[in-house]
Amino acid sequence: MSADLYATPTAPAIEIDTDSHLEGVAEAQQIAREFTRPRVGDAAERIRQNIYSLDHVTLNIAVTGNAGSGKSTFVNALRGLSNDDEGAAKSGVTETTRTPAAYPHPTMPNVTIWDLPGIGTPNFKAKTYLSDVHFERYDFFIILTSERFKENDINLAKAIKKKKRLFYFIRSKVDNDINAESRRRDFSQERLLSKIREDCQKNLKDVGNPKVFLISSFYLQDYDFEKLVDTLEKELPENKKHALIQSLPVYSIEALQRKKKHFQRLIWLTAFGSGVVAVVPVPGLTLVCDYGIVTSFLENVFRSFGLEDTSLQKLATRVEGLDWMDLKAEMKSTFKDGVTAKAVTSYFKTPSMAAIMTLKGLMSSVIPFAQLPAGAVSVPVMHYLLNKGLKEMEGDARAVLVKAKLHYV
Repeated sequence: MSADLYATPTAPAIEIDTDSHLEGVAEAQQIAREFTRPRVGDAAERIRQNIYSLDHVTLNIAVTGNAGSGKSTFVNALRGLSNDDEGAAKSGVTETTRTPAAYPHPTMPNVTIWDLPGIGTPNFKAKTYLSDVHFERYDFFIILTSERFKENDINLAKAIKKKKRLFYFIRSKVDNDINAESRRRDFSQERLLSKIREDCQKNLKDVGNPKVFLISSFYLQDYDFEKLVDTLEKELPENKKHALIQSLPVYSIEALQRKKKHFQRLIWLTAFGSGVVAVVPVPGLTLVCDYGIVTSFLENVFRSFGLEDTSLQKLATRVEGLDWMDLKAEMKSTFKDGVTAKAVTSYFKTPSMAAIMTLKGLMSSVIPFAQLPAGAVSVPVMHYLLNKGLKEMEGDARAVLVKAKLHYV
């Protein structure tokens, strides 16, 4: 669906993506209801607090396993790093983790992945393991092995379960198993993976038949990593899920789509936060909006999609014969050089008031704008512009993935 929303006949038409403007509509209607109540100031403050808490929520992920299980490599993979990148967790076949080691996310310092010593090592006895590693610090645990889960792993899971904390079993290095078996004449990858999964689940029956995720830290796009993320999305609290999805590396088109959908659900909150809450005009813009809220949203998308130079450089090191500037050259959006003040001001030179009112009319079946404060006139146009910016950056990220040959669905 499209409409010419500009006052002049020569101006280009605005393309309205009806699917995306309906994404998160339940949340939008709830926000609108808040503003129809007598104390509008309270609703505005709740929006501010909601946006602030989502941007500053902390997430602490504990990864534990025995020496040689691929623990540190998995920690690095979650952070979008290779084992030899600066700041990467040290990896090796012997136990390299002597104490709980914190590894902040490279672009989201409020997200930390903890590399924990293996349970049952000389300094971390099974009986006191949870207190020794400061159990209360972590939002959930990853218990990882490259072989069979052993008694200590099972006892640890039982102890975590007793304390009502989330935990997940990962069988790592499945790519090694496949490589080792692939020379057999009767080799079947599907059969091998089923055998590994069944063997693990048999060992873990005393924990209540939990899910086991088969993963390669070098190929997150393969095997069960997406299933793990699906599970975390369902089980984590909303604010923790927000931090997780933003922080995960973009390793495939499917991972990119997950992030895009997540940000689409946040656009209504951001549009209300920048439109209804704010009454201060921004120099150079025809809309009244909260410039800080808008810029923060776009910066979060840019970072989460892995479009900043440091992320492109790290990605390029993993693709033979590719320079990071080759990846940068694929980016064509307004924000290809970052979410700068110049880019934002240029991008938000908005259509005329006639265009704003037309957008408002198109969305009036979703949001009761007539019952909202005067600033709500900006909400539909902010929603449209934020969604357009999101789509532009998605296009950049998709082009980067294709260039890096990571365009798997």
